[in-house]
Amino acid sequence: MFTSVAGRSVVVTGGSKGIGKGIARVFAAAGANVLIVGRDEDAARAAARELGVSHLAADVAKAEECARIAATAAERHGGVDVLCANAGVFPDKPLAEMTEADIDHVLGVNLKGTILCVQACLPALEASGRGRVILTSSITGPVTGYPGWSHYGASKAGQLGFMRTAAMELAPKGITVNAVLPGNILTEGLVGNGEDYLRGMEAAIPMRRLGAPEDIGNACLFLATDEASYITGHSLVVDGGQILPESQEALALM
Repeated sequence: MFTSVAGRSVVVTGGSKGIGKGIARVFAAAGANVLIVGRDEDAARAAARELGVSHLAADVAKAEECARIAATAAERHGGVDVLCANAGVFPDKPLAEMTEADIDHVLGVNLKGTILCVQACLPALEASGRGRVILTSSITGPVTGYPGWSHYGASKAGQLGFMRTAAMELAPKGITVNAVLPGNILTEGLVGNGEDYLRGMEAAIPMRRLGAPEDIGNACLFLATDEASYITGHSLVVDGGQILPESQEALALM
């Protein structure tokens, strides 16, 4: 039996929908005091009402907004025990058509936003005595590639580079830094890619199904427990076995 996280303060950025909402749902069900953060005030409020948690509208790409996130968690829940740095964007754009603004937007939210959130929450995480930082990276970038997502892949690979050094620096403070690498998770963004895309992705996964946001939430919950206190600088792939086959022919043999 894992030690309960009930009563702990958990911040989930990008928590108003998709994977972030699934993470927030899992922690809320475990009794944690959850603050979800999203750029859209209405969406964040609606998600918070549905899950029975707290919310804040903020942009993680801005340092002052990240400071406000940490201050709000301290004011409402007494500090920050767990930071789930999940906020991310994944607009599709071929490399030949990508603008500087496109690159800045994706790197600003996905990579810079991750770093800024961790920086802002550091004092509270250290004061917790059991601080946990959990990054939502992806298999795309660190392990695989997908046309149109070169800037996204770069941002997600960059998160893991940040994770490794941050884990070293923060270990003496009792803070662990880990990442989950989702495969194809059934979210609003994925549904927007169309039915053919969904069926194609299912066919490429040995488990023959897309993941649920709560699958990622459960992985995050484990990394937040006392039992995971000796795990840091680790990236956990949660993809139903998607990266295992060496070819489509291998899948056909199953």
